[in-house]
Formats: sequence, structure tokens, C-alpha cells
Amino acid sequence: FPSRFSVKTLIDRSCFETIDDTSPEFNNFAAILEQILSHRLKGQITWFGYESPRSFWDYIRVACRKVSHNCICSIENMENVGSSRAKGRAWIRVALMEKHLSEYISTALRDFKTTRRFYEDGAIVLGEEANMLAGMLLGLNAIDFSFCLKGEGLDGSYPAVIDYTPYLKFTQSSDSISSDEEELRTLGSSGSEGSTPENIGPPFITDENSWYNKCKRVEQKYRLALEQKGYLEELVRLRENQLSESVSQNKLLLQRIEDMDLAHKMEKEQLEYIIVELQDQL
Repeated sequence: FPSRFSVKTLIDRSCFETIDDTSPEFNNFAAILEQILSHRLKGQITWFGYESPRSFWDYIRVACRKVSHNCICSIENMENVGSSRAKGRAWIRVALMEKHLSEYISTALRDFKTTRRFYEDGAIVLGEEANMLAGMLLGLNAIDFSFCLKGEGLDGSYPAVIDYTPYLKFTQSSDSISSDEEELRTLGSSGSEGSTPENIGPPFITDENSWYNKCKRVEQKYRLALEQKGYLEELVRLRENQLSESVSQNKLLLQRIEDMDLAHKMEKEQLEYIIVELQDQL
């Protein structure tokens, strides 16, 4: 749900202004994509048997080598980008500006052997949700992004932070809905080589007062509200689990404090007894 809403808010915002590093919608999208690609990522085993952490860039630069005219070498040779995490963030920005992010992700996910080698069981990229990820990212090809690859957003010293609150009250504008419908119609007519006007479907009706448009808008609002409801329920379950874990940890801490108080009292009594014995001896 967060990835779907982040793409929708990003497309919706692009109808009114240019998307760059200062856009909160982009920062949320980049953080969500980074966490998806970092979910249950295996560490790298060293010669001494220790496991060192990995970044999703280590997976991308191996799994996306087959992408034609890829930017892997360009990212690796960037002078101002040192850490692996910073290179991964630079790759997200370059892929968006090149309008090839969906192609990179789909190519990486198709290389199931490499994906299995880098991720543990239960990872998002190994689940059914990953099949929809590349399709959702395809809509971002219609946006012209403008990023500075020397900004603070590439700093690899801090983790990505997601702001979930915009997705609980997100409403798609009418201009964005119209542009989405036009984009889907365009993609449907040019998505496959053998597509013909006859297999596109019913003609697109542009009359704002038509019942067809009204029904489409009501249906989109209903689906959006349903997705927000499901996401909110999932968020509530997550918070309840975190609350129960906090309560159990609090109980353990209280029990540990009581045990320490008891041990302190016993130690104090023993010291008082030793003092009395020493006084008797003196």
C-alpha cells in the first residue's frame, strides 16, 4: 500500500510542479523504494566468517547489468558518491531522470537466481507483491524529474525515513485523474506491437458531464478509500504489535529493577552484618 500511494502522490504532484530533491513526495517514494529493496537483504560473509551488512546497490549493480545502456558504471565512477548506500540513492535518481526505473526493477526481478542469492526467504522482492512493483513504476515515466546528484539526499550516513501521514488523507485531483486515464489509454494503444485500435476497449469519453466519467471518478474514489482503509488497518495492527512488545519489555525491565532492589537489600544486610562482626572483634 505505501508504494502504491507514493507513486500516486508523486504523479499527482507532478501535474502542478517540477519534482526535485526538495519534493516531500519524492523523498517519501525514494525512502519506500529503498526499504523495499533493503528488506531481508543478506549480509556478505567475509573470509573470517563474519557477516558484514550490504546495501541494495550491491544487488542492483549485479542484477541490472543486462539493461541496455545502463548507468551502473557511471554511478560507480562518481567522485562525490562514496558509500554503497549513497550510490543506490544516486541510481534511483538517475534511473528516474532516464525514465528507466521500471526497466531496471523488472530486469532485476526476472533474474531470480541472483535475487535468491542476495535476499532471504520472506523478502518483498521474492513475494507476489514484487510482480506489481515494476508495473506501478511504469507510470513514473511520464514525469520529468530534475535532481542534483551532489545534495544531502545522497548522504549514506542516515537511514531512509518514511512519512506515512500523507497517505491516510490523500485525495487525487481531477486533473491528475484525467492525466492518468489519458496515460493508460496511450499505454494501452502502444504497449504491444500487435495492438490495434479495436482491442483497446471502449472509446475514451472526454465529456465532463457524462455519466461514464462520473462513474469512473466514483469508482476511483471508492478504490482509493478502500486502499487507504486497508493500509490504515495494517498500520493499526503494526502499532498494536509494537505496543504489546513495549509492554512486555516494560514488564521485564520492572522485574529486573525489583531483582536488583532485592539483591541490593541483601548485599546491604550482609555488609551490616560484617560491620557488626568487625566491631565485636575490635
